[in-house]
Amino acid sequence: MSSTDTSAAGALPTIDCADEPIRIPGSIQPHGVLLAVDPSTLAIRVASANVAEHLGTTAEELLGRDVRDVVGPETVPALPLSDDALEPRRVTLAVPEGRTQTYDVLVHLADELLVLELELVRDTQADRPRRARVALRSLQGARDQAELAEIVAREVRAVTGFDRVMVYRFDADWNGEVVAEEAREDLDPYLGLHFPASDIPAQARELYTHQWLRSIPDATYSPSPLLPTDAPTTGRPLDLSGSTLRSVSPVHLEYLANMGVRASMSVSLIVHGRLWGLVACHQVDGPHYPGVAARSSAEFLGRTASLLLQGKEDEARYVDSLTIAATAAELQRELTAQARTPLLALTAEDRVLDLVEGATGAAVRLDGQLRLLGETPDAKQVTALAEQLWAEGGGTVATHRLGHDLPGSDLPAQLAGTAAGVLAVRVAAGASRDALMWFRPEVLREVHWAGDPEAKGTEATPDGVRLTPRHSFAAWVEQVRGTSEPWTASQVAAVEQLALDLGDLLMRRKAEEERVASALRRIVLTERPPTPEGYTLAQRFLPSNHDALGGDWYDVTALPDGRVVFMVGDVAGHGIAVAAITAQIRHALRAYLIDEGSAAKALRRAGALVATLLPGELATVIAVELEPSTGRVRVSRAGHMPVLHLTADAEAFVQGTRGPVMGVEVLGDAAFQEAELQLGRGECLALFTDGLVEERGTRVLASLDGLLTRAQGVERDPEELCDALLASAPQGDDDVTVVVLRRD
Repeated sequence: MSSTDTSAAGALPTIDCADEPIRIPGSIQPHGVLLAVDPSTLAIRVASANVAEHLGTTAEELLGRDVRDVVGPETVPALPLSDDALEPRRVTLAVPEGRTQTYDVLVHLADELLVLELELVRDTQADRPRRARVALRSLQGARDQAELAEIVAREVRAVTGFDRVMVYRFDADWNGEVVAEEAREDLDPYLGLHFPASDIPAQARELYTHQWLRSIPDATYSPSPLLPTDAPTTGRPLDLSGSTLRSVSPVHLEYLANMGVRASMSVSLIVHGRLWGLVACHQVDGPHYPGVAARSSAEFLGRTASLLLQGKEDEARYVDSLTIAATAAELQRELTAQARTPLLALTAEDRVLDLVEGATGAAVRLDGQLRLLGETPDAKQVTALAEQLWAEGGGTVATHRLGHDLPGSDLPAQLAGTAAGVLAVRVAAGASRDALMWFRPEVLREVHWAGDPEAKGTEATPDGVRLTPRHSFAAWVEQVRGTSEPWTASQVAAVEQLALDLGDLLMRRKAEEERVASALRRIVLTERPPTPEGYTLAQRFLPSNHDALGGDWYDVTALPDGRVVFMVGDVAGHGIAVAAITAQIRHALRAYLIDEGSAAKALRRAGALVATLLPGELATVIAVELEPSTGRVRVSRAGHMPVLHLTADAEAFVQGTRGPVMGVEVLGDAAFQEAELQLGRGECLALFTDGLVEERGTRVLASLDGLLTRAQGVERDPEELCDALLASAPQGDDDVTVVVLRRD
């Protein structure tokens, strides 16, 4: 039952049953007596008010007395308590009117006090507990969890004698479903009905996890308060978490009355430390007092069933994991064999989709590429979904109801047909966008509730407005949409392991690429290019956001006749493969320069080489031949950006140069048009790649004009010019290279 905010002026606060102090109710059920004693002196410190009805003396008269004088010395266990001392004891006591009554005595420690509960023996069916031994054999023979639940319901009813016994299983949201039932034939069945999580508040579920059994022999009882109200050891009401006689919430008693239940008992079913469900027992016609032996047998069956349920769950998980492991191993082999192309290894033959049984679609996003397999949202929707799932970071997402886990988003409604359920894992944390995702469509289903789960009422009390349980438990059918089949723990573990393996592979690949890239950069980007005497050279290289290694390069080659050729080039693409092509073109140009003695002729021959031996590859180059002694310059270019000439008071691009892009097949002899100029003292030439000026949505001529503007007013110092030209360079997916030569 959920709370409602009524904090407005004049409104009474709403009392939420989830906030009730069920551990410290301050009272007990009256079919027994509670005495709490000082362990060191055995003096009674707390007593239930109903001792007069049972023992003929008032609670006030008992306080301070030695408990052994009241219940007999043989009833009080020796201290310190051992497991044997906690076993129930039976004692016959003299009561008013010269009679005797027999009590079962239960002992536990609470709030540094020794708590004795004397429960009046009423159950004479002593033969019922013997059935537990037979029941154990039946439980061990169950084939699956469903059959095990049926046996538990049957055998618990046999040993306790309740009118109805149900096995009630919790789902992931703590809603319950009756999965097995054993009942009198004249009772309406509850089998298959669902109960909302609010029927058993979180604090009650937490208590059930630690206390295996709770009994209410008569739900119409009047509670017997404890005296004094606060325990002397703590100054607050005695903690009755471990008490058999603990009084229960009035809301729960009203709930039972609305169901037509006069007596109830529940036994916890706990799997892997979590409350799996309850064995719920109901008596309809009147009070029902199963004795300590019967309750102990029921608890034994519940504990045994819990272990067997856990075993069945582990067995199913193991079988599931074996199937997944086989597919995962095949994926791992393919990833190892195709370490350079992990995207292909994962998506070939839908391998990654096969990893998760029941998934109808999958998405793999690696290295900026997205591949969709099976039935999935479109690429734009998958990208938007990934952004929303990890908007605040995090790792694995496993949801079978996307709409619930993305409140306020329009996406779940759009994706219900393909992705009501999503299993997603990031390949690496941080800024990485690499991810693996699996999808399941919406599965329409009907949920049969025991009454409308939202039908709650309110009741005015002196302390505030109290929420009351619903009055009708007639079957109420709900159409559930927006959910898929849930993901299993084995599937979640498998995708997380795949993400780890893939992340390791990508890290190793990146480390290898960086090692190779470092070597290639030293080849294509000369760290200390030779500079003729009387000249100063500065260079800058900025890798793209996409890859640390691209197609940009620069070189300085000295010719036999004393001339020096300065070159800047750009091969289309990024990565090691492109860097390797860059190195080939650079070395070919060096050889052709020495052989031909002309940059234009070397460019022509290199262009033919690329077109013939490297089909599909494209490259551009700008070359400046310098005669150091005179400052005479000849400029040649193959489809590249022009050279920028900077004099003392002007900036202009060198005009009149032309030549085809390398790799483009040219009919006839490729014509290269060269330009000549005289480089005066203090003047500079700037060679650069298109990454310095090209920006999406902006025309190249406008970008070149912007470059001229950035150069205005800058000292003709090569280092300062490099920095100034780079200052406003577009931040994109292309490398940027700048080389500035000045005649001193």
